[in-house]
Formats: sequence, C-alpha cells, structure tokens
Amino acid sequence: MDRDAEQLNLLAIFHYVVAGLAALFSFFPLLYTAVGVIFIFAARHGTAKPDEELPPEFLGWIFAVLGSALFVLGIAMAICVLIAGRSLALRKRYSFALVIACIECLFVPFGTILGVFTIVVLSRGSVKALFELAQTTG
Repeated sequence: MDRDAEQLNLLAIFHYVVAGLAALFSFFPLLYTAVGVIFIFAARHGTAKPDEELPPEFLGWIFAVLGSALFVLGIAMAICVLIAGRSLALRKRYSFALVIACIECLFVPFGTILGVFTIVVLSRGSVKALFELAQTTG
C-alpha cells in the first residue's frame, strides 16, 4: 500500500507539470487569432495596391474563431489534467482520473507517457482499494 500511495503522489505531481505545460502551449493558437484579427482589419480598412487583392474578411474570421476555440479547448484540457492530478493526490474521483488518463494518451509525448503510467497504476486492485478507503473515510 505504501508503494501505491507514493506512486499516486508522483503521478499527481506529474499531472500538475503536464497541466502547466498544456496551459502554456494552449496560448500558441492565439497567434491564429491575432492573424485573423489582422486579416479582418485589413479587409475592412485596408487599401489594396494596384493588381493586388486584400484577403477576404471571412478568412480572418475563420482564423480568429479557430484560434480562439483551440485556446479555450487547451485551457479546458489543462484544467481537467490539473483536477485529475488533485484527484490522484486526494484519492478521490477515480473514474474521472481514469478517463482523463485515457484522453491524455492522445497528447504525444508527455501526455502519452503520463496517461499510460496512470492507467497502469489505477488498474491495480490495491489502488482501487485506496480510493474506496478515502471515499468511505472522507
């Protein structure tokens, strides 16, 4: 049981680190949003040179909406990974931590490694017993 608790604590720490990295990388799609805003501004207020056309405004909207949606999705995933790490530390929300571990496997390379190790640890009967014990006591 002591080894399981130690591994769960380590997994919780690694989930915090991956959540921070996910939050950091989720800011990159905001570059698409900025490009989209520039396209929208250029289409509305720009003047084209002879024999050149301005970018269409709808292209700017596509970039802006796509960048914003990817940013929100990235932040939401980072928050879910953070909550899963906290769940592992507190030995609560077993199913949530397992589902997030499965989803993390999609994010190569760190998410895959962390997701697989989390699934392996959470699959043990002794770890399930730790979660059940924490649920009944607290």
